[in-house]
Amino acid sequence: MNNAKFSYLDSVWNQTKNTIKSEGKVDNSIYTTYFEHSSLVDLNDSKAWITVPSFLHKVVLSDGLDIINTALCSILSRDKIDSEVFVESEYEPEQHDQPLETVNIEPIKPKVINTDGISDSQTFDNFVVGTSNKEAHAAALACAYRPGQFYTPLFIHGNSGLGKTHLLNSIGNYVKKNHADSQIYYTSSVDFVRQVAESIGKNQIEDFKNQMYDLDVLLIDDIQFLAGKEKSHEIFFHIFNELAYRKKQIVITSDRPPTEIKGLEERLISRFSSGLTVGMDSPEFETSLAILEMKIRNQSVDPSIFDEEVLHYIASNFSKDVRQLEGALNRLLFFSIEFSKSDHVAMDTAISAFKKSGIESTTREITPKLIKQIVSDYYGLTVTQLTGKSRTKAISNARHIAIYLTRKFLDMPYNKIGNEFGRRDHSTIINACDKIENAINSDQYLASAIQEIELKIK
Repeated sequence: MNNAKFSYLDSVWNQTKNTIKSEGKVDNSIYTTYFEHSSLVDLNDSKAWITVPSFLHKVVLSDGLDIINTALCSILSRDKIDSEVFVESEYEPEQHDQPLETVNIEPIKPKVINTDGISDSQTFDNFVVGTSNKEAHAAALACAYRPGQFYTPLFIHGNSGLGKTHLLNSIGNYVKKNHADSQIYYTSSVDFVRQVAESIGKNQIEDFKNQMYDLDVLLIDDIQFLAGKEKSHEIFFHIFNELAYRKKQIVITSDRPPTEIKGLEERLISRFSSGLTVGMDSPEFETSLAILEMKIRNQSVDPSIFDEEVLHYIASNFSKDVRQLEGALNRLLFFSIEFSKSDHVAMDTAISAFKKSGIESTTREITPKLIKQIVSDYYGLTVTQLTGKSRTKAISNARHIAIYLTRKFLDMPYNKIGNEFGRRDHSTIINACDKIENAINSDQYLASAIQEIELKIK
């Protein structure tokens, strides 16, 4: 066997085994014991010949021929290929007709990444849209509809558990369905750092970078964890620049806006800020209720077993994020199954379920965060808009009301209220409070609105 042929077969088989291992279709102990010690000894347009050390190896690999054939087709970009397994001592090269020498040997790019990382269960169809996330949803959908043409990079920020990862996977699933030829990759920044370290250790970093350069859509989650990882900074910087230059789609999430991430290089922050940045906030009541109803349907539970006030109670008291809502629902379902004698979930059952449950209600005390969220929900804004720099009349009016109510309910110093509202100075806060206090006496509609908001806060 000439060297070119041997290298080609070895490359093909190593990639095939890596694909089988990474997809997890074979138990790890089976893979290590049997698949690891196999070889691809010949190949033509329609068939592959594989050798193994013993008869037991042959039996195990022969049982997995469907998995092997699928992996080979993926590596070789073929529609169909059949494999046959031989014990090494029994294999005779002359028993087949079309040897590899008649096939054009093309160099195969080593694959460092063997999966796109996308979760099939998270799509736009099961993402609940509300005031708190509608901007992020619209931007994500636009990026999925026309990758690289609208907003790149798209930077989505918000606290943990608000649905950022769901949106990333939704983009990936939409692109896979509607742009089948596109190369997509989802990763967290923690996994990205690990992948960089492993690639450097295996002397495959250039292969890793080249594979990333070929992407059409890069989805990277929790970028804040890249902070302080200097080598990963450098690698990501080059990948980002290459994809941006090629007008490919990049979507990034974080728990804070780009300018507030400590430990990232300024050049990265500058590039993150060059596209579209959108925020996500805690779900308002209506969205929380819709999420609860969807979670109930997903668990194949009949929604009619719940009293309406029970769902309203959960949506009102456990709406810090989607995970807290789901945890509260799971706690209630567990309690009602294990300890309730009724098939119906009433309010007394809910109160008992959450007593000493360890699930913390988000409305036990009035805080600036609570006031900002309630005012934002009332006026159909996000908290980011409320505390931002916009001076449009509708947003400014809502901001002044939130400032006034923060002062009224919490009696905080003006400078501390200013810090809560985008680091505004104390004179701005005083003016806002005076403006609303004077307007209440002459504007009955404003007075009525503030009264409604106060009832929601209490």
